[in-house]
Order: sequence, then structure tokens, then C-alpha cells
Amino acid sequence: MTPTPHPPHHQPEAPRDLVGIGIGPSNLSLAALAHPLPDLDTVFYEQRPTFDWHPGLLIDGATIQVPFLADLVTLADPANPWTFLNYLKARDRLFPFYFAERFHIHRAEYDAYCRWVSDNLPQLRFGHQVDAVRWNPERDLFEVDFTQLDTDGEAEALGRTYTRNVVLGIGTEPYIPEPLKPLVETPGVPVHHAADYLDHRDTLLAAGHVTVIGSGQSGAEVFLDLLRNRPTGQENLHWLGRTEAFAPMEYSKLGLEHFTPDYTRYFHALPESARDRLITTQWQLHKAIDTDTIAAIHEELYRRTLHDSWPDAVLTPGVHVRTAGRIATTQIELHLEHTQQNTRSRLTTDAVVLATGYRERPLDRILAGLDPYLRRDNRERPRIDEQFRLVLDPVVTGAVYVQNAERHTHGIGTPDLGLAAWRSATILNTLTPKEPYRLPTRTAFTTFGLHQHPQVPHARQALRALTPLIDGR
Repeated sequence: MTPTPHPPHHQPEAPRDLVGIGIGPSNLSLAALAHPLPDLDTVFYEQRPTFDWHPGLLIDGATIQVPFLADLVTLADPANPWTFLNYLKARDRLFPFYFAERFHIHRAEYDAYCRWVSDNLPQLRFGHQVDAVRWNPERDLFEVDFTQLDTDGEAEALGRTYTRNVVLGIGTEPYIPEPLKPLVETPGVPVHHAADYLDHRDTLLAAGHVTVIGSGQSGAEVFLDLLRNRPTGQENLHWLGRTEAFAPMEYSKLGLEHFTPDYTRYFHALPESARDRLITTQWQLHKAIDTDTIAAIHEELYRRTLHDSWPDAVLTPGVHVRTAGRIATTQIELHLEHTQQNTRSRLTTDAVVLATGYRERPLDRILAGLDPYLRRDNRERPRIDEQFRLVLDPVVTGAVYVQNAERHTHGIGTPDLGLAAWRSATILNTLTPKEPYRLPTRTAFTTFGLHQHPQVPHARQALRALTPLIDGR
């Protein structure tokens, strides 16, 4: 049974308690956890007409890389009406799911679950493009200007909302390497980011030769799907990656503790220079390939050797694209460099899929009106406190929260779905005096650092034995 949405209780002239900008999984999590709190008046704006989660990568059979418990709410409030299990109950699918014994659900199913939540929460406003956020010192409120869009995405009406607090959840955007931008931006050239893979899948399967660039999970899934659907002996595939290997994701139990609130707090307390150095070394924790996908690729390649021939598929790590261009009007030439061999070569291909990842969307445009109040770090990035608030001039009495834009301050767990509910609950606990969500004070067996965070229980007792070493006695 679908939970009954509470009717909105909002006076048109009254300021909101919280305005959310963007409705991806992060802000959808926040909206779902805010929904049962009757004293909190919230609204969330999204320029797209409906919820849409990586539609180009909903490849048949692809699963999300976190357990189903990492839904929008469970890890903060398992009794919340918007859990994944309640979604299954509303669809009469609990028993099939129970017998399927799935811990990692299909990506398309996660998208369908989020759509179910977004279709039923009353405080969501799709088709609303936020244009500016400003601080109004006379009212002690934020002004949020928006444009209401029609079904074709054209401007229909202008509006303004006043609010005490703002949360930015505008997410990430596909990253295109500089050498390939001219080809991507040229109409008709078959160079596509993996984010749009399913839109071009039929064309890619029909192409004579296809090159996949990127050695992470998306690149592996695209390569596997192409491999499975091209004729044996005529695969005509190249898979290139910058990393030194097509490496497995670090998925050990203690390795996963890097995606806990304990580690997030530890990382946030590090000096800025230490955080920046650390992030560059942790790629295998979040940018590598899960072992099941690696095994499936190897199994498919092996199967194609059963008739005494090798598949026409080349897998080469340690390579980056220096430049790229067109040959005549039908082919693409990639100029490659192997970093370890210090050698260069050229590759001619008919189509390219860029599995080159995503980058946080810049906040500068939407926060231009707040720029005089923003406090920045040594690299001109916004400073963000432990509760996910931008550090602003004290004259601003409201708060601006960020979701999935704080990797430089909170670490590699920032985009991880498993931390979304905890982060949302942390934000909501700072907005209400009653702290509606009791969050765990300890979440990892690992003690990160000698000076442990004060919230972690037993830290003082556990560190007593280390005190002589810490103090040099």
C-alpha cells in the first residue's frame, strides 16, 4: 500500500523552512525523511519534468553497487514509509523479492523505486528551474527565483520563494576530456558519453568498430553489453583505460568502512592539503570495477575461444588519448600514449563511447548572488562544515547545505548512495530542535587516526593506552 501523502500546509506569504534545489537521489532522500516531520515546511524544485536517474545506463541486468538497504531512508529510519521494502509491498512483490535473495538490486529497479517515491511526495515541484539564490538582509531570508516550465521545457511563469534555509542537490554532469570535446560537440559524429549509451546502443552495435574509453564500472558495463551482442569473431572492440589495470573495486569489509560516517568525520577533520593528497590515492575504493562484472567479461571472452580462435577484442590499460580527429567523414582517429612504455600510436575506429565519469556541477552560477558571503579554501572551493553547510559570513543567519558537492571536504563517500540517508538526517537534525533522527555515534570497527572524533563511544578509553605515544612520553 502506498503511503498517503500529507497535504501541504503552507501560507503563500510565509517563508519556507527549507528550499531544495535539484531532485536527484540525495535531495529525494532529504524530502522523504522530511515528509513525516509536520513542523518543517519544505519544497524542492527540479527543472526536469520527472525524476530521471542515469537513464542512459539502465543496461539490462546492471545492478547498483550498494545493497538495497542503501535506499533513500532505511539507514537513517527503517520505519519510514518510503523504504525500498515498502515499495515492494506496495507493488505486491515482497515474496518474489524474498525468494530471489537479492542483496544488490537492478539499477532499473532502483530507478523505479525512486520514481515511486517522487510520484507520491507532495513537496516536489518538477518543471521548475531555479535561476538565482540571494540573501535578503532586510528580511533575514533567502530569495529563490525560479522559472516554471511547460511540458516542452519552455518558460511559462516566473516565481520567487522566501526561505530560511537552502539545500543544493544539483548533482553531477558527464565529464568529457578536452581532446574529445570538439568531436562530441559536432553533430552527427558518433562519439557519445556513456550517460547516453542506451540512446545510441543500436547505432553502436551496427558500427564496424567501437572503442570504449574508461576503466571504471560504466566502461566495463558498456564493453560487456557490446561484447555480448556482437558476432563471435567479429567483435571489433577496443577498451582503453588510463589506470594501470582494469582493477577490481576494493570491496573488503574493512575497506567498505571508508563509506561510514566515522570515516567521513575523520576525513573532514584533516588539513586541506592532506585531504587533497588522500583523494587521489583512493580511486580503487570507488572508481574501479566490481568483481562480478570483471568475471562476466572474462567469461564472455573465454566462451569465444572455444572454437580455437580469440575474440577480436583489445583491452589495454595505462593509455590516455592525446588528441582526436576525423578521417574523411566516416571514421575517428585517436592519438594514444602509453604512460609506462612512453610510446605513442594511432587507433582508427568508427564510434567511441566515453565512460569517463562525472564531475560535480559547478555551484558558481547558482550561488553568484551569495558570492560576497562565501568563505573559500586555498583552491577557491567553498568551505563546508561538518554538517554539510557552506561556511558563510556570520551576517547570514540562514544556512545553505550541499549534497554531493562536498568531496573535497567530506571524502570519497560523498556520492555514495549508502551515505545519502545519514547525510539527509544530519541536515534535518540541524534544522529542528528535537533531532528527529537518532543517528549512531559509532559506525566502523576501524579507528581512523590517533585522535578519535569525540562522538565515537569508547574513544577516550581506547586511546588511553596510546596517550604516552601521542604525548611523546
